[in-house]
Amino acid sequence: MLPIYRLAALAAALLLTGGVDSVFAQQTGGGTDIAPTPPPATMTQAPTTQPPPAASGTTTTPPAANTQQLPEVEVIQQQAKAPPPRKIQQTAKPKKASVAQAPVTPPTAPVEKDFSVAEPTQVKMSPVGGSELPIAKVPGSVGTVSSSDVTRSGAMAVQDVLQSRIPGVIVNDLQGNEFQTNVQFHGFEASPLDGVPQGLAVYENGVRINEAFGDVVNWDFLPSIAISDIAVMSNNPAFGLNALGGSISISMKDGFNFQGVETDIRGGSFGRIQGSVQAGQQVGNYAAYIAVEDIHDGGWRQFSPSDIRRTFADIGFKNHDAELHANFTGADNFVGAVTASPVQLLDESYSAVYTNPQTTQNDMAMGSVNGSVNVTDTLKVSGVGYYRRFNQHHVDANGSEAAPCAGDASVLCFDNLDGTTVQLVDQNGNPVLTPAGGDNYVGEIDRTSQQAESYGASLQGVQKAKIFGHKNQFLLGGSIDHGRVGYQTSAEIGSIGPNFTVTGDGQIVANSDIAPVDITTTNTYYGVFFSDTFDVTDRLSLTAGGRFNYADIRLKDNTGLAPDLNGNNVYQRFNPMAGGTYELLPGLSLYSGYSEANRAPVAAELACADPNNPCLISSFLTSDPPLKQVVSRTAEAGLRGEITSFGDNQKVTWTLGFFHAMNSDDIINVASSIAGRSYFQNAGNTLREGLDASIDYRNDRLYLFANYNFTDARFESTFDVNSPNNPQNPSNGDDFITTVHPGDRMPGIPQHRFKAGFDYWLTHQWKFGGDLTAASDQIFFGDEANLNKPLAGYAVVNLHTSYDVTQNIQLYAIVNNIFDHQYGTYGNYFTLDDATAASLGTIDFTDPRTIVPATPLAAYGGMKVRF
Repeated sequence: MLPIYRLAALAAALLLTGGVDSVFAQQTGGGTDIAPTPPPATMTQAPTTQPPPAASGTTTTPPAANTQQLPEVEVIQQQAKAPPPRKIQQTAKPKKASVAQAPVTPPTAPVEKDFSVAEPTQVKMSPVGGSELPIAKVPGSVGTVSSSDVTRSGAMAVQDVLQSRIPGVIVNDLQGNEFQTNVQFHGFEASPLDGVPQGLAVYENGVRINEAFGDVVNWDFLPSIAISDIAVMSNNPAFGLNALGGSISISMKDGFNFQGVETDIRGGSFGRIQGSVQAGQQVGNYAAYIAVEDIHDGGWRQFSPSDIRRTFADIGFKNHDAELHANFTGADNFVGAVTASPVQLLDESYSAVYTNPQTTQNDMAMGSVNGSVNVTDTLKVSGVGYYRRFNQHHVDANGSEAAPCAGDASVLCFDNLDGTTVQLVDQNGNPVLTPAGGDNYVGEIDRTSQQAESYGASLQGVQKAKIFGHKNQFLLGGSIDHGRVGYQTSAEIGSIGPNFTVTGDGQIVANSDIAPVDITTTNTYYGVFFSDTFDVTDRLSLTAGGRFNYADIRLKDNTGLAPDLNGNNVYQRFNPMAGGTYELLPGLSLYSGYSEANRAPVAAELACADPNNPCLISSFLTSDPPLKQVVSRTAEAGLRGEITSFGDNQKVTWTLGFFHAMNSDDIINVASSIAGRSYFQNAGNTLREGLDASIDYRNDRLYLFANYNFTDARFESTFDVNSPNNPQNPSNGDDFITTVHPGDRMPGIPQHRFKAGFDYWLTHQWKFGGDLTAASDQIFFGDEANLNKPLAGYAVVNLHTSYDVTQNIQLYAIVNNIFDHQYGTYGNYFTLDDATAASLGTIDFTDPRTIVPATPLAAYGGMKVRF
């Protein structure tokens, strides 16, 4: 797939820019002496490293050189019609003297040049465009990320940008790879790993990208340079299933909000080498955009290379009354996901890995069409349709539960969960042989694969006609999402060698509880949603609405050997919402709201929910009883403020909010008493409540931000849970039961998160900045009863700097974890005896804790060239 991407990128770049000659013509203003038309207020022109925007009501004069003016572009969501787009006009070649006379008081921040969209001031009230409301009227917490935030961080993983800018977001690494980490918001997660309960609804350009099989989110598919803006919103059920903790809505760039060509080449620690290109062009009412990223990283841990290849392209049309886009997202990624390692092993070597290979191959292609039409001056109809194909192949090496047979040690037997013992046979009907080294050398390579196809559409209408002379926005829409997944598993017996490496011997187990699984799942999700925002006065706005969700999930066994897997599960629920906002003073407003949301158990959970028949790993399937759906009830209240009156070119914005989310019949993943196996169960009520606080300050030279989140995530019901490897487990029986009580903290959720950062323009060309991310301790997974010492908290500092050599060339450097702090963001427990045996006598494990270590000190340097 990579050659296709590269050819497409080169072809598109030439087409979009009209060839090299036209690029230079645009930069020199060749061909016209007509004065340029000022750009619309909705567009931002600054370089790839944007400075902080000036305060409201102020302007900054850009340098005359290298200026390309664009035609006026209508903002579709506004009611007033703009004049038709005019022909692109280009500046005449400026004189040096005009630059010298620019009213700039040195030293000051440069007016950097980037055609990215401005920081969002409105957010969608549904997944589909056209439903935007000013943030000041949204009755819930809203966090936004702009393309300049993505650029300033230098992060190639969008989840890292969310972590630095959104108060309630933290990133957890369960797989040991920066491209496939978990995003956690207010204690709810959007993860690429099957087995993690998904509590956030994620959309790309209005398309739901929670995958069909497990509702997982593959963040590695999103090209970071192609992101226009992101909105993280809670308290809105219009975003459908999984919006328990909220939604993440990602908008991608197009040729209307990005023009020109930018290339970026970077290299650095652990064999990192990467390149990207983005290009955009508008011609009249038409525009095109393409972005391509190619990243290779050798990995700082053993056996953990990554190859990330992804692209996004958009073709759009826009006039007075309509806007239409066709876009494509594609990815071909290989990730070495080396997961957690025992702490004793990390003490010997911080980069050591416990069992390998552990790899994931992800391939995805998605095409979508979205658009809107202004039917009248007050009525807009919008829609989106898509088709998505996703293939995944996962390899996971483990110690095996198979052991030499009592009567014949040369062959292997397996103890089934029903108490029977069977002699293993392979795919050819032959006995499975014991490795030459004997019992301690028996390993297993577990493989899972899925082939998923999904498609769907959403349609909505937004009416903004006044009611009794008061402003009002009424939204009514519906959606359908259908997915079909073929899912297979297998277990290959192998031998454990040095460095916990398992080598397969070609024998695929054909019988017992680890026999191959082959199923087909289908899911169809229907939704009908509405909301109405009514301005009672100029200062008071009230919002009410809701959504009805209907989920039909079906499983079919393709082998004929596991008929109990066959099933049809239906879940349905109406989720209401209500709230309001009130402007207390100019620049200070109050918001409050209440909403409900639900999550239907996915096929991966429904097929693995019986403690008497647990799955070998979270993604292996067995026949089980159905689970109850999860229902969340959320209440919020807070303040938003903005100050621009205390000085020219200065602006302060801040938020303070409280949230309370109670889940009923929450679903958790529980370890089985059999090593390496787990299952899902409803855990009664769980509570996540706390507060968010954020503030940022910006002037012509300095940008500062800080935010804090407190999340108290606790179980609110009493229930028993298996905890087989917990060192404080009070039970000596086979079930290893511990009892969870109301008030026990939920695993993996830090209570305190603090983030801060700055950018400072030392000179007109030179910028320096940094970021701090800190989190308090968290409970180990497998310690739901809180019997052990938590995983320690951490603080990490990243620095970045850039220098504009010319107006078209920039050099930059990034240093992450500047103090080389060693810490973990995920922890659980493992079986000591099995690990000691797998070490082949080199380590006597006595500490059952295992963590995913964070990346140590890493430095990168690069160059951007833009036209």
